[in-house]
Amino acid sequence: MKKYEEIKKLSFSKPLTRISEKTISIHYDKLYQGYVKKWQEIQEKLKEIDKSTSNATFSDLRELKLEEGFAADAILLHEAYFDVLGGNGNPEGDIVDAIAKDFGSFEAWREEFEASGLAARGWVVLAYDFNDGKLHNYIADLHNQGGVWGTSPILVLDVYEHAYFIDYGSDRKNYIEAFFQNLNWEAINKKFLKIVRK
Repeated sequence: MKKYEEIKKLSFSKPLTRISEKTISIHYDKLYQGYVKKWQEIQEKLKEIDKSTSNATFSDLRELKLEEGFAADAILLHEAYFDVLGGNGNPEGDIVDAIAKDFGSFEAWREEFEASGLAARGWVVLAYDFNDGKLHNYIADLHNQGGVWGTSPILVLDVYEHAYFIDYGSDRKNYIEAFFQNLNWEAINKKFLKIVRK
């Protein structure tokens, strides 16, 4: 599969606990797949762009390159979000020990992650930072704003309204609790071990 060009299948098939199939359908079938299609459209337009008109105030190339990054990050973040759903929510694996080490305890990490979910306008990302060799919770208000260079996402929470409004209205806290109930810690651990190459 070529990254960005093909729609990645959901990693789970069973219904989630407290997150409706309607929400997942709209989120995955329309929003995520829409970003893939837009990325493809941007690639076609970039093939024909007049590069001689490029400048930093406004140019077609500048706008397309900005939106290319926005769409690419939207694809990657959504895939990372969906990839860790479908589990029973029971923390397991080396990732749990690494979280406890870097945050003082698993409970301290979860408290910060959940609070970050209430503070963010778009995303919360538990990422491994290659710059210091530690795990960090980062927030992003937009797909292409707030990411930190030299990190790799391990666990991603989407807190845009489309991820929960059908099921929870404005009750984001309840949605975050449901998210934790559906986490697939085996998949999270596998991603962590691949990143740190254990």
